Amino acid sequence: MSKRLLILLFFLTSILTACGQDPLVKRQVISIAPMDQENLLLQVDKHISLTQRPSETFPFPIKLDEVGPADSLYSGMRQYPFYCMTVDAGLGQPLVDNQQGYGVTIYDENDEVIGYSKDCMVTSRIDYFYTLTGTDKIRAYDLDKPPARAEIATTEIDGKPVPEIFRLERGSINRYIYYIAMLVPEERLGQRQDKQYWNNKLIYQFKGGASIGFRQGRMGAERLINRRLTLLRQGYAVIASSGNNTSYSYNMLLAEDTARRVKAQFISLYGDPLYTLGIGGSGGGLAQYLIAQNSTGVLDGLMPIYSYPDMVSQSIFLLDCDLLQHYFNVTDNGNSKWKDWEQREKIEGMNGINGFDHPYTFLVPLNQLFAGVWPSMPNGSSECVYSWFIAATFFYNPKQGFVKPYFSDKVKEQVNWTYWQDLAQIYGTDSHGFARTTWGNEGVQYGLRAMKRGDINIEEFIHLNQYIGSWVPQDKMRKETAFTPFGMRFPIWLSLWSRNNITEPKSHIAKRKPADAQAIVNGYKYGQIFIGKAELPILEIRHYLEDDLNMHHTLASFETRLRIQEYQGHHDNQVVWISHKDHTPIDKGIAFLDRWLMAIRASEDKDPVTSKPADLVDACIDHLGKVQFEGEDVWDGEWNDRPLGKCSKVYPIYSNIRVQAGGPWAGSIFKCGRISVGDAIERGVYGNVSIGAYQGHLEKIFPDGVCDYGQGDIGKPDLGLTPSLQASKNKRSNLLPLVGSKQKLER
Repeated sequence: MSKRLLILLFFLTSILTACGQDPLVKRQVISIAPMDQENLLLQVDKHISLTQRPSETFPFPIKLDEVGPADSLYSGMRQYPFYCMTVDAGLGQPLVDNQQGYGVTIYDENDEVIGYSKDCMVTSRIDYFYTLTGTDKIRAYDLDKPPARAEIATTEIDGKPVPEIFRLERGSINRYIYYIAMLVPEERLGQRQDKQYWNNKLIYQFKGGASIGFRQGRMGAERLINRRLTLLRQGYAVIASSGNNTSYSYNMLLAEDTARRVKAQFISLYGDPLYTLGIGGSGGGLAQYLIAQNSTGVLDGLMPIYSYPDMVSQSIFLLDCDLLQHYFNVTDNGNSKWKDWEQREKIEGMNGINGFDHPYTFLVPLNQLFAGVWPSMPNGSSECVYSWFIAATFFYNPKQGFVKPYFSDKVKEQVNWTYWQDLAQIYGTDSHGFARTTWGNEGVQYGLRAMKRGDINIEEFIHLNQYIGSWVPQDKMRKETAFTPFGMRFPIWLSLWSRNNITEPKSHIAKRKPADAQAIVNGYKYGQIFIGKAELPILEIRHYLEDDLNMHHTLASFETRLRIQEYQGHHDNQVVWISHKDHTPIDKGIAFLDRWLMAIRASEDKDPVTSKPADLVDACIDHLGKVQFEGEDVWDGEWNDRPLGKCSKVYPIYSNIRVQAGGPWAGSIFKCGRISVGDAIERGVYGNVSIGAYQGHLEKIFPDGVCDYGQGDIGKPDLGLTPSLQASKNKRSNLLPLVGSKQKLER
């Protein structure tokens, strides 16, 4: 689709949306319920993995036509407001639970108001679905009017053909919608606990997405079944929850609590599985890492896809993106160097491509005009722009909120809409009622590596750090606005870079923001940050998407690896496959993980490292599914300070903004220790660049010093942990040098 057509469609959609009432208004949250329940938040002393979880209080299984628990077991009070999505999930309206106007409005068949729902509960129910013959299309199976036998595809169980009919149970647990799917015999439809075709292996389906919380979420029934159709055909059972979909929340304590209970519902009906394997992409990948790190009993093996180590450490560079774009496009607009996206890449680290098309490039000259600088149309893009477009505003600006009208204007004004506010019970709140945030950029020397390599000169380096600035305090932030006629509401804000929320230069220096020390401590203690503790079988899979400027960059796999390496001294239990985007090796990966998990069950020591299949190793895969190269060193590169491996040559690994600022490749420093500019010069921080004549200028920009990344994350508390998973004695040394990070293992 051409850029012009996309722009035309955007404006047509905008006008239609602006002129008519959005149907969501009828279902929006109109009033906020009080948070007056018992606080069930788990109390953590050191690290959450050392804290015992409470015994279950709900009598699973949930009976059909009854509701599951609304309160979580140990992840805090219910969050309000909470937008119900049972209608979107095909389950009808939620149950009425109050007459005070809290939550969403519930209607009868005559469209008359009969009450309100603040907790979005639905009763447990069972539906059936089948695969249409000759396709992978999933259709609803009506017990009263069943499809003709010829319409139903068949699969093979124990060497015999059986119809592909799936039982799907849905209901509510922790206010989220849970799902249990299984292949069942046609002659036993209606029998809830039949498990004749189950192979005693369980898949927990996680899902990704971007979110700031406050919504129930959903998964389409047909889509869930179709996503895991290959496994369901083999007899695997699949369970899931909208609470394990990061499109709706990144609260990993609540995600763990919910997953544990969904699994409890499954076990109460069908018994213990041989193993539970997690699978899911992006946020659904990092959720697996964090649940495995923080607890036991939920997952036995992991298949993270397109994963990151965690969400919150991605915000470290993510919130730098718009600061840099504002600098390139407004503050230093006269520097022709920034018209070249390969030059921007030297600062951003992530891929930049000249000539790359972006559908919203027309917004750049508009915003430059509003900022009072000479406009120009960009001829290219970068991951920062293409993938993290307006992300800073969405995740960090408490006044922005959702574009769609899930909540009334009155409700919008009462809530701080950020990733951190969704987890306010974990991160804590400041004196203004805003959630504490982990992000800061004090002492960060943007473009340091570029200057050391001669890609920018000293004057450009100083100007960048003098004027890039930071984000204003949350209580000073303003909502992004659009210049719109007649008070119309557009479905997207038209301003870029959130420039009205960036610190302005005072005495020619733009102030930096300190990271909140208590937020960082709480993030570590409550397991929102991945520290490398994942002592389970892990096969991480991703497509190579750098040439698409996709946010799922390759480096994330190796950030995770470096953290695992730092924590336990090796990464023998993590394998990384990266494939051309035209081939997806998930089925092959499942077969390997099945062998691995079953070998652990059969072993005496239950050791994931010694039980790992010898032929399961790091690899890069081409568009036809052929392994190009494999082995222990194929992904070596700058990230681990080793010569470039064969796969790294095929699929290059880029860095990010903080790595380009001299930070560690593990992406794990929220608050850097600082040293004076003079000490930095003495220690060779600036390489061979003769910067002494500029020392006084730098000291004005960094009055409290510059980052010394060798100190590690000084915000990280003592977590009281000791690694337990031993490395294989039959491999080469996996003790990689941790570039720019502490070498010492946490004890």
